Amino acid sequence: MKWINVRDYEAMSALAAARMFAVISGKAQAGKLVNIGLATGNTMIRTYAILAEMLNKSGTDLSRLTTFNLDEYVGLDGCNVESSHPLSYTAYMREKLLDKLNPELGLRPDRIMFPDAMNAAGYDKEIAAAGGIDFQLLGIGFNGHIAFNEPIPESAITSDEFCGLPSRVVNLARRTLETNASLTAGNDINLVPAKAATMGMSSIMQAREIMLLACFAAQAVPLRRIKTGRVTPEIPASCLLKHPACTIVCTADKIAI
Repeated sequence: MKWINVRDYEAMSALAAARMFAVISGKAQAGKLVNIGLATGNTMIRTYAILAEMLNKSGTDLSRLTTFNLDEYVGLDGCNVESSHPLSYTAYMREKLLDKLNPELGLRPDRIMFPDAMNAAGYDKEIAAAGGIDFQLLGIGFNGHIAFNEPIPESAITSDEFCGLPSRVVNLARRTLETNASLTAGNDINLVPAKAATMGMSSIMQAREIMLLACFAAQAVPLRRIKTGRVTPEIPASCLLKHPACTIVCTADKIAI
């Protein structure tokens, strides 16, 4: 695992965007398919803006790009929330990245993928059929979760079992609901759906390259746990210690580890 400390949010965003651009443009120039795993949240907003600028300016061919988002909220009907929902990640991706891309770059709507609550396990099959994820962007929850793979006590599951969890529908932890309410729902926890469809640890761990971004002071707690070098399902992101090509980028102005 590689750790990079950068000055601030802007520096983190520029570094991540540059790496994503290099992967996407490199594959495009070689005429190859490219699969990118995308995350949502406040952490990624500037990264996506810079990435869109770079792709548009370069005129990179996106016709062979497939995006796989990490998660989407699930409504009371058991289906993914509609894009009209105020917290919809589908709407987030349109606003923060997809609508910023020049349509002439050729990104195909049928190559923009999200886990489906009605067939969550099928997401892993879709990812595998596409050839796996070339680059996976991640954030980290204040409780250490990645995607919506929430912490599980060591008494209930081994670390190996946790790292192999499939894509599925999960009940969100109270800490996650409270955090997302404060960051995205004006502190109204009633606006945050209690369930979500999430990419599983298995598909995340099979990505060829992973970059995790952290820029909130509260993320220092799980990051320090990761730095101990011990993999535990109680800190889901600690599974990344087992990944051969994972980079964690932290902003020094907010996080001291």
